[in-house]
Amino acid sequence: MDLAEPTSAQPGLDIVVTSLASDAHTWNLVYLQLVLEELGHRVVNLGACAPDDLIVTECARLGPDLVVVSSVNGHGFHEAKRVIARLRARPELAATPVVVGGKLGIDGPGGRRRATALTEAGFDGVFEDAAGSIAEFRSFLDRLPVGVRS
Repeated sequence: MDLAEPTSAQPGLDIVVTSLASDAHTWNLVYLQLVLEELGHRVVNLGACAPDDLIVTECARLGPDLVVVSSVNGHGFHEAKRVIARLRARPELAATPVVVGGKLGIDGPGGRRRATALTEAGFDGVFEDAAGSIAEFRSFLDRLPVGVRS
């Protein structure tokens, strides 16, 4: 699906869903895609083990309304910091909303410490693996303007 040509008849957001380079898990990506599509959004899923270059290149090409980064393997915190720096370095992506979620560390939920560090690094939302994360994520989606592109 090419997100570069949305029409005003299409409500919802254009969203890129991706994992990180070391994360081979796919169910989390399929689940996110299905949830987002059920909510009326259009999704491009970059898949598991997405290299940083692919994430940045495809986001720059597609110009999504939102980028959702998912991690399940527990290494998301460090890899996500690297990816957000690369996304924010691109002028066309500097203001694009980007969120991260899932299992972001191997030492259990890091709570505010990890969320604060990732927000300071440039993420607009952090949804760590915990009860209520999907509800918080849906609330975040509801606050995003539809059709406002970076």
